[in-house]
Amino acid sequence: MHRNNDLYNYLHNKTRQLTDDWYDEIDKNTVTGVYASNDPDVIKRLKEQNFSFHEHLIQVFIEREDSFFDSFEVWVNEIASDSAHQSTPIHTILNEFLNVQDQYIHMIQGFAEIHKGNYSNEAVYSWTSIILKAFGKVMTRFVEVHDRIATLRLTSQQELINELSAPVIKLHQSIGLLPLVGEIDTKRAKHVLEHTLMECRKQSVNQLYIDLSGVNVLDTMVAMQIFQLIDALKIIGVKTTLSGVRPEIALTAVQLGLDFKDIQIAGNLSQALNIK
Repeated sequence: MHRNNDLYNYLHNKTRQLTDDWYDEIDKNTVTGVYASNDPDVIKRLKEQNFSFHEHLIQVFIEREDSFFDSFEVWVNEIASDSAHQSTPIHTILNEFLNVQDQYIHMIQGFAEIHKGNYSNEAVYSWTSIILKAFGKVMTRFVEVHDRIATLRLTSQQELINELSAPVIKLHQSIGLLPLVGEIDTKRAKHVLEHTLMECRKQSVNQLYIDLSGVNVLDTMVAMQIFQLIDALKIIGVKTTLSGVRPEIALTAVQLGLDFKDIQIAGNLSQALNIK
């Protein structure tokens, strides 16, 4: 009942106007992200994305519902993965969806007024209902895709951070350095253990200097994992030298009953590198 060629043509002729009106009504003082940009190229791209949305949305008045929603998937994935929209708060994006939804409700009311007497209240209600349904589905799908892409990006960034947080630096031939800096929690300590073993094997390191001078706090579990790393390195034939062990870290290790007797230790990295 909602399909109507006259309404489709009416909206089709106004798609560019809808985009211009929508952008002009954005409050640039309160929005953030892509909507607040002053870059002409960003603005042009944003308007084209909005115009493309209209071109897709008005198809709901001439297509079957299942075909309409299938065709919208491409648009949703393109916009949700767009870097400018990824850097825009999701609530801001949803608010703009709702602003465009209001445009369509007003446009339908305008069309019904122009053709007063030609269409029943039931027809106008069906047009409004399908618009609300379409926006609900598109917005839900957009949030799903946006969140999935944001999660993938966050995971990728976390993996990069983890890799940078446990770098095995090749100093000379088979000699490497593992400088640990900042707070080390259990999760990071596990990554350090796994990554260091892999990198020592990959870089053919058989002498590794582990510098702890940049580590402020080492809890019980982390201290144990550092010693597990040293034991694991010994098993694969890598000799280790610890440097920069702070008094509180040494105290933690002693309280745990960890044995330092087979570990070469230096006060700082400079001293460690001079050990023969």
